[in-house]
This record gives sequence, structure tokens and C-alpha cells, in this order.
Amino acid sequence: MPISAKRKGLLLLIAGASILPAMAQDRPESILPPGFNEQTPAPTPAPAAPVTPATPTPSVAPLPAPVPEDLTIGNLLGNELAAAEPDPEALRDYELPAYARRSLDLVGVVGTDQGGLAPDAFGRADGRLLEALMGRLDAPLPSRWLSIALRRALASRVNTPAQVNGADFAAERAWLLVRMGEPHVARALIEAVDSENYTPKLYEAALQTALAAGDPGLVCPVVGPAQRQSGERAWVLLDAVCAGLSGIAGQGGPQIEAARKRQVASGVDLLLADKAVGLTTKRRAVTIEWDSVGELTAWRYGMAMATGVDVPAPLLATASPRVQFWRALAPALAPVARRASAEFAAAQGVLSSAALVDLYGAILQSEDPSSADAAAARDSRAAFNEASRADRVAAMRRLWEAPEGPRARYARLVLTARAAALLPPARDENTDRLIAAMLSAGYDQAALRWRGAVERGGDGWAMLALADTGLGARYGRSEVRGYGGGQGDAARKRQMFFAALAGLERIDAATAQTLAGDLGVDIALDNVWTRAIDRAAQAGQPGTVLLLAGVGMQTANWHGVPPAHFYRIIAAMHRVGLDAEARMMAIEALTRL
Repeated sequence: MPISAKRKGLLLLIAGASILPAMAQDRPESILPPGFNEQTPAPTPAPAAPVTPATPTPSVAPLPAPVPEDLTIGNLLGNELAAAEPDPEALRDYELPAYARRSLDLVGVVGTDQGGLAPDAFGRADGRLLEALMGRLDAPLPSRWLSIALRRALASRVNTPAQVNGADFAAERAWLLVRMGEPHVARALIEAVDSENYTPKLYEAALQTALAAGDPGLVCPVVGPAQRQSGERAWVLLDAVCAGLSGIAGQGGPQIEAARKRQVASGVDLLLADKAVGLTTKRRAVTIEWDSVGELTAWRYGMAMATGVDVPAPLLATASPRVQFWRALAPALAPVARRASAEFAAAQGVLSSAALVDLYGAILQSEDPSSADAAAARDSRAAFNEASRADRVAAMRRLWEAPEGPRARYARLVLTARAAALLPPARDENTDRLIAAMLSAGYDQAALRWRGAVERGGDGWAMLALADTGLGARYGRSEVRGYGGGQGDAARKRQMFFAALAGLERIDAATAQTLAGDLGVDIALDNVWTRAIDRAAQAGQPGTVLLLAGVGMQTANWHGVPPAHFYRIIAAMHRVGLDAEARMMAIEALTRL
């Protein structure tokens, strides 16, 4: 099976783990476009004008009496204290006492009591390899459920692996979260590190996160030290923006003018910073023109969101898919403006089913009743509220059939998941899609109530076979080959069904070998990646397993996921206790193929 250039690069990276110290790590792309990262020497200060002493004005008031010697600061507080310079270490202790400082040995925001992975999720894996894999992983991944699981792993409160700094490891995790469309999770992760421990890499991740969230003010507390440690010109502009946000008159404007003279930035990049400063002062209005702008960078997106400037649709179309996820989470956008992005994000796992339902509820309250978005919102409400079962199912069918494109159709399954779960089981032509809708959002217990309503060998039957948590459930050759594949790519779905059952150990070893030959799935595949994920599973490292699962799914959609890779991923996840996520991924494969 052909392997993409990206996947080849990642395999070579795994194979070359021993030479990682010599490798240059990937960094977030520059915030400003090419040409604005060269160092510009600061202008020579102009000679100071001579100061002309003012003519003193005679005073008519009597002079105050001299202060007695015994009331001087030196006598009251001690001469040594009065003359002492502030001790930086003492100031540091005052700002953040020792008991309040957080260790870099354990960094994260989600504990095991909140569903996070255990602190040893990455075990004894080499942190340099983990960082390199994170830095080079393409996002978004084709799987909603793998994205959800990987987000949880990256946000978990975990031990810092060997050979890396805890702040740098947090930076790589945050930067991957931003690329996955999760800036709010990335922000929480960055804020789990004390600012005194920030590294250049963490400053960059913080900057990218703030822009993705459309809130550059998030980095104002660290803008000073960031300028001293980072060569990124965006910090110079943000210093002016933060000065304006501070509310101190005359702070931001002169800094913008100085940046203009030093050619820190120009065009729309400088104008957006100027507009951000102007929002907090009485400076002149700044108009943003996009006609000559050919690329939507993170800086342009973040500053446009922060200043309330609309980005033209043609320019949005040139941006990375991650921008759609960022827009789905942007509170500054009206519900109807977020709708398309929100469906895209729900299909990816960035938004939950409940959040998408809530968004459609907001659209129903704010939109013209005659609009197509309002009609979809009414159908979403009808799927819950109609009196008869037939009317509720009819509303869901309208939602399922309206969109064009597989991603949008899958998003509508996510939208209707809860409504489908509330229906009583019944066998009809919609049964398979109702089960798929429930399972798209993880309502496995509700779906399993439909076991008596499915036709053996159909999609619904296969999905429930995978959803079943019964450890004793076993499947033979006739049952696997009897799966017809339902709608879509029947042959590939049968391969993935087998790969999932084999990975979950629902098929005995001898039958698995026979079926692998029958269906053309190489479950004995041996290469650098398979050995790496097998080792991680054997070592009990769920975090490493999920990261390597992402490496094994470096493709645009489910059609590009090799069944042999899928088998290895499901087997590794099963071995480290991620059965629920593995089962939902397997069901997702059958739903989306």
C-alpha cells in the first residue's frame, strides 16, 4: 500500500530516535509574513535638547520647618534597610512564595479524577522523540474519537519524560493542541506552568494560542520577558497592544508609531495592531482593507477576531482547517456565523453533541425564521420535542439528508445523537442511522438497547457488536464474512470490522489468521512504526500509544487509513486500557466509510 511522504518522514523520525539530539525541532510558523523577521537596529537617539531653567517664582508661603533628625527614614527603619537595593530573589518569593510554585516534573490540567491519563502515561519514553513526533504530526486527524483521546492525553497531568524540560514539553503539547483546533485547552496547559519557568518555545506556543483564541491580551503578563527571549517581531506589536489595553493614556500609540518607523511590520499586520490600540484610546479610526492580502496568517486571524474585523470568506477559504475549529469556539462571532465551522468542529470532536445542539438553539432565537439555518434549527428542536416518534425521526432525516459532503453529514449524526438515544427501539429503515447517530457521541448503552431491532449482517448489527462491552462476546469466520458492509465502501468496511474485532481480541488467534488471509489484511505487518506502537503498548504507555496512533493515521480521511494500521492501533489501545475509545473509533470507521 502506498505510504504518504508525511508518513515516511515520521517513520524515519521514529527509526532515527537515537540521533534526536542533533535534530532541529519544528517550531510554530512565524506570526508575521516573510520579510518581517530580520533584525532591525534601533535608531540612534536624537541629541537631547538643552533644558532651559525656569525662572523661579517667589513664594509667599512660609518655608516648612525642617524635619527633625530622629524622624528620618534612616533612623526609623535603619540605615541599611533604607539604602538597600531590592533583592530579586526576595521579590520572586514575594510574588510567588515557594509553597505556591509548581514543579516542572508534573505538568497538565486534567487529573485522573477528571478522566485524565495517569501521570506515567508516557512512561520511560524518550521525551525528545515525543516532542519531535508532536511537532511533526499533521492535524486534523481523520478520526473524531482519536482526536478526543489525544486531546485528553495532551491535557493530562503527566510526568515530564526524560531528556526534556517540562516547560518545553508543555509547549509542544500546547502547539499540537492549537493545530488540532483546541486553543482553550492549550491555554489552560500553558497556564499550568509558572511564568518564571517559561522558555522561548513556551513563549511561542503562548503567542500562537492567544492568537488562535482571538484574545491577544492573554499574553500581556509575559510580553516583557518574551521580548527579551524571543526574536519574533509580533511581541513588539503586542507590547504596544498591551500598553493600550492597560488603560494608561498615551502608552500604546507612540509604540505603534515607533514600530512603524523601525519597519517591524507594515500593511494589514501593522494596521490590525494599530486598530487594537485604538479601541482603548481616542486615536483615529483604522480601516482594514483585505483586497491585497493573499494569506490569512495566525496574526491576521487573531487580531481580526480581537478587533471585531470581519475576514472575507475567500480569504478564510485559503486558511488551514484549524482556523474553522478556532472560529467554532469564538464567542465574538454570532451563532449563525459559527454554524458551518461548528459542524466541522463537531465532526472532529472539538465540539460536543450538546454544544452543537445549544448552538442551533441560539440560532433559532436570533435568526430570520425563513433562513435555511433557522429551518435546520427548527428540525433540531423537533427531533427532541415532536409528540410522535415518526415526526421526531422525520426531523432527523431532514437534518441527515440536507448537507453535501461526508463530513457535514457525519456532523448531523453528532447533532442528533441525544435525540436518537431518547427514542424507544424499533426496527425500520432508519434503525442503522439512528444507532450510528447515538454512537457518534458515545451513547453506547442507549444503542445496545436496539440489539433486538437490527438485522444480522447489517451496519447496525456490526456497530453494536463493536459497542458491546461483554468480554465473552466472540465472533467466528462466518459472522465476520457475513457482514455485508451496508452503505458505502463495503469491502473496506468489512476489513475494518475484522481489524477492530481482532484488535479487541473478540476473535481467536487461529480464526484471525484465516480471516486476515481471506480479507487481505496484513496483521503481521512489521516495520518501524508497528514495532514502536507495540513496544509502547507492552510498556503500558497510553500517552505514547495515542501519539503513535496519530502517526499511523496521517491521512486526510478514513479511506486512507490502512486496515493493517487500524488493527495495530486498536490492539495497542486495547492493551493499555483504552477500550472505550478503541470501540468508538472502530464504530466511527464503519459509519464514515
